[in-house]
Amino acid sequence: MTSTELEDVWRRESPHVLGALLRRHGDYADCEDAAQEALADAAEQWPTEGTPDNPRGWLVRVASRRLVDRVRSDRARSVREETVGTARAADAFVAPPADEDTEPGDDTLLLLLLCCHPTLSRPSQVALTLRAVSGLTTAAIATAFLVPEATMAQRLSRARTTLRVNGARFEAPTGEELPTRVAAVLDVLYLVFNEGYARSSGDTLVETSLAEEAIHLTRRLHAYLPGHDEVAGALALMLLTDARRAARIDPRGDLVPLAEQDRTRWDPRLIDEGVAILEQVLPRGPVGAYQLQAAISAVHAEAPRAEDTDWAQIAVLYAMLDDVAPSPAVTLNRAVAIGMSTGPGAGLEALRPLLDDPAMDRYHRLHAVRAHLLELSGDVRAAEAAYARAAELTRSTPEQRYLTRRLARLRNEGATRA
Repeated sequence: MTSTELEDVWRRESPHVLGALLRRHGDYADCEDAAQEALADAAEQWPTEGTPDNPRGWLVRVASRRLVDRVRSDRARSVREETVGTARAADAFVAPPADEDTEPGDDTLLLLLLCCHPTLSRPSQVALTLRAVSGLTTAAIATAFLVPEATMAQRLSRARTTLRVNGARFEAPTGEELPTRVAAVLDVLYLVFNEGYARSSGDTLVETSLAEEAIHLTRRLHAYLPGHDEVAGALALMLLTDARRAARIDPRGDLVPLAEQDRTRWDPRLIDEGVAILEQVLPRGPVGAYQLQAAISAVHAEAPRAEDTDWAQIAVLYAMLDDVAPSPAVTLNRAVAIGMSTGPGAGLEALRPLLDDPAMDRYHRLHAVRAHLLELSGDVRAAEAAYARAAELTRSTPEQRYLTRRLARLRNEGATRA
């Protein structure tokens, strides 16, 4: 078994392994350590002894033995064998017991709800769950939160410590806890989708399995909570965004920006489904962040050509989103919409709060957007410098190639004019 094959098995089975341990023991740090030790044993044994017929069962058994050894060695902590069974919260969320015959999405959803523990802050809930359940690297999570990798590693460590110090138990959420936990789970699922739709690092732009798993889990959450409009909005957003996947890369695997995509390759089935969900939930109000983002994606989907895009409407929707859920990413995207609807100068002005923030200087997309707006405004020299900075900062090889080509084109055009 190769390391890549082992990673695939671990990504598929880790939610089940960690969930089984948490239901039996309840201490997150101990369970995570035992699961990682089982993975290390698998990496050592499977290449020579062969992959077992039931990898999940093997991992659960080995991790359980590790966990028992760990608990026995710590005499100050009693052995706990409580089991979290079927999750029920105000009759709103019902998941079947997690075992080998359970629909994988159910088991993963239950684990997502368990790991978004109320002891932690919302960002810590999301970050820790991304690491434990979704298998994202610390570097990828740091990119999603726009912080350095070392900072995210410290946050994850503090979150584990907080759980242990507070004696956090991983039990099915109560009716009062459910709304905040579902909100955190939506953040987790959307960040997993984003990492699959546009990898933050590596040689490939898209990892289809991550995006499809996020959509699958969001569908299941929507099935359990059909009246939850933000769950519906998140599903619509993923569908409308994923509809563009086939047009986002060229035959070499390089990035094709939205304005240059062949829109005949967009998936009309996903667009129709996403729009239908929005048409059902938007009139009910109030409108949340995921519904607004889905509405923005719908405006893009409705434009048969890039030049037909209603950027003014998108700018209004981003202004609404900025009121509901302000963030640097919203500010950045709003600046693009303003630049396209009002003019590049207005877009650059909208970017100023981000440009004045030293912490944002390492975010490659900020420099890429600024480069594009500078290019539109005719400031070629400044655009070249911004493209170069963006290409230097990104850890995605396809994005780097795209940015480098844009830079080379500007320089060639400048040489021709000279």
